[in-house]
Amino acid sequence: MIVTASILYNLVECPYRVSLDAFGSPAGRDVINPFVRLLWERGSVFERETIGELQIPFLDLSKASEDDRERLTLEAMASGEPLIYGGRIRFDDLVGMPDLLRKESGGYIPGDVKSGRGKEGGDEDHDGKPKLHYAVQLALYVDILERLKFSAGRRAFVLDAVNDEVTYDFSTPNDNLWERYEDVLFEARAITSRQINPLPAYSSVCKLCHWHAFCVAKLTEADDLTLIPRLGRSDRDRMRDSIPTIGALADVNPEGFIRGKKTVFAGIGADRFRTLQARAAMLKNSSPRPYLREPVSLKTFPVELFFDIEVDPLRGICYLHGFVERKNRDNSSERFVSFFAEEATQELERDAFAAALDYFASRADAGIYYYSKYERTIYRKLQQKYSEICTPEDIEQLFDPRRAVDLYGDVVLKATEWPTRDHSIKTLAKYLGFSWRDTHPSGAASVEWFDRWCRERTPDIRQRILDYNEDDCRATRVLLDGIRGLTE
Repeated sequence: MIVTASILYNLVECPYRVSLDAFGSPAGRDVINPFVRLLWERGSVFERETIGELQIPFLDLSKASEDDRERLTLEAMASGEPLIYGGRIRFDDLVGMPDLLRKESGGYIPGDVKSGRGKEGGDEDHDGKPKLHYAVQLALYVDILERLKFSAGRRAFVLDAVNDEVTYDFSTPNDNLWERYEDVLFEARAITSRQINPLPAYSSVCKLCHWHAFCVAKLTEADDLTLIPRLGRSDRDRMRDSIPTIGALADVNPEGFIRGKKTVFAGIGADRFRTLQARAAMLKNSSPRPYLREPVSLKTFPVELFFDIEVDPLRGICYLHGFVERKNRDNSSERFVSFFAEEATQELERDAFAAALDYFASRADAGIYYYSKYERTIYRKLQQKYSEICTPEDIEQLFDPRRAVDLYGDVVLKATEWPTRDHSIKTLAKYLGFSWRDTHPSGAASVEWFDRWCRERTPDIRQRILDYNEDDCRATRVLLDGIRGLTE
C-alpha cells in the first residue's frame, strides 16, 4: 500500500475513514454529498485560476500520465527548472503530487494551492496557526524531496484563498509539525498494512463523509461512547478498557473513578465525567426527558425575531438573512422576512446586509434569538467589509445579551441536557417534533443550492433556499419554546 497526501489529510480527521477507504466494501459507501462535489469543483477551478495568474513562467506537467509525470518531474528537478506545476514525486511507499515545486537555494520546496485560508484561528494580533491537515500533506512532499536529495529545507508554502503565500516551517520546534507528521505517517502505514484496526467514532466531520450511514450503524450496534454528546474519540479510547459502552457508563457510580478534581482517565476532569455519566444514564433511560442543570432566565418580549443567515464560504458571500417574527408568543402571528443576495456580488451582499440592519432597527424592542455565535461573527466581518453601513459599536449593540440570546452557547451548552447524540439545531428541533420541509436539510446543502441558483437561475432552487432558511428560523423558535417548557 502507498501513502499519499490525501490519506494523511483524511487520517487527521478520521483514522477509520482511511481504513474503510482501503479495505471497506464499496457497497457500504453513501452517494457523494453534492456539497463535497462542489468543494472539489471549486478547488479545481481555484487552482487553475491561481496557477493562471502566476507572474513567472513554469513547467506544466499536469496533463502527463502518472508514470511519465514522475519521470519528467525528476528530470526537471535535475536540470534545475525554476518552477514545476503538477509534478509527481515518489520514494518507496510515499507518493506525493504537490501543486508546485519551486527551485530555491540548495533544492526545491513544495507548495499547494488551497481554496481555504492558509492558517486557522488568529485575530488582529495573531495570524493564526498552521492547519494540521495541510501540514501533514506538505510535510510528506518535503520528506520525499529529502529522500530524493532534492530538498531545499524543511519548509513548504500554501497559496491560499485570499492570495496570501503562507509558509509552513517544519524546523520550528514550538509547532512540533514535523514530529506530528511522523506520528501521522506511522499511523497511516500501520493502518494500510493492517497492523492496527482503528475504531469508528462519531464527530462533527461525519455528516459529509461517504461512510456516514455505515459508521453510524456500527457505532449504534456497538453502543459506542462517542454517541454521547461532547465525548470524543480520545476520551473514548482512554475509557473503553474500563467502560466500553454507553450502557456500562450509565451503570457505573462516577465517584468510583474520581480522585479529587481529576479522574483515573487522563484529561477528563471530575465534573465533566459526572456530566458524561449523567448523559449516558439519560440515553439509556426507557423514557428519557431533557432537563435543566441550572436555572435559566429568558426574558419575554412582545416581539421575537428568530434569526439565521446563510453563507457561501467558498465565494466569501453572506447571501441570505432570514427572520421569523412572532408577536406575543402567538405562533399564528409568525411571518417570514428575508433579504437575499440574488447574485454572488459584493454590491448585492452589501445591500442585503444593509436591509437586514434596517429591519433590526425597525424592531428595536424585539428579542433576538439565534443558534451559535456564527451569526455574530459573520456580522462583525460584514461590518469590517462594509464599514460605511454601520460601526463596530452598532454590531455589539445589536448582539447585546440583554436582548439577543445565543440559544446554543448561552443556554443549551451551559444549562440543559438532552437525550440526543449531539446538540445541533437539527437534532434538538427534530427531537421536539419539528420537521424540515426538505428531505436533506443542511447549511452545506444550502451552499450547493445557491451555487446552482447562481448558475441556473431556477426559481425552484431559490425557493428551496428560502424554505430551508425559514425552517431553520422556525426550528430556533421551537427550541426556545422547548427550553421554556423545561423552566415552567
